[in-house]
Amino acid sequence: MKEKKVDIAVAGLRWVLGIVILGQTFAFLFAPESGHGQPHIPEAMRLILGWSEVVAALLFLLPTTLIAGGWLLIAVFAAALLIHVAHGQYGQVGGLVIYAAAVFSVMAHHKVERQKGSALN
Repeated sequence: MKEKKVDIAVAGLRWVLGIVILGQTFAFLFAPESGHGQPHIPEAMRLILGWSEVVAALLFLLPTTLIAGGWLLIAVFAAALLIHVAHGQYGQVGGLVIYAAAVFSVMAHHKVERQKGSALN
């Protein structure tokens, strides 16, 4: 029974994380002047990062593409982290690190579940 609760908790984390990331990314893409703490970056870079994050979050929400989406999210978070650090916006770093840790946790759980499934076959 405990295993089922963990599965539900991790699924909930994956969905909450994916939805929050999508919401923040749409704000970043469509309301860049809203002051979400993003540095002044070239428009092309903002669009590349934003749309990459949208694709990654959507892939992360689908079980069959969760791992690919997770790695892409981590890459986008790393790029955003570097941009924030380069602009001296250290306050933005903590949230990105927490998001990356949550993505890693979901990916690790997914890998364990896949290994259990293949061991049963």
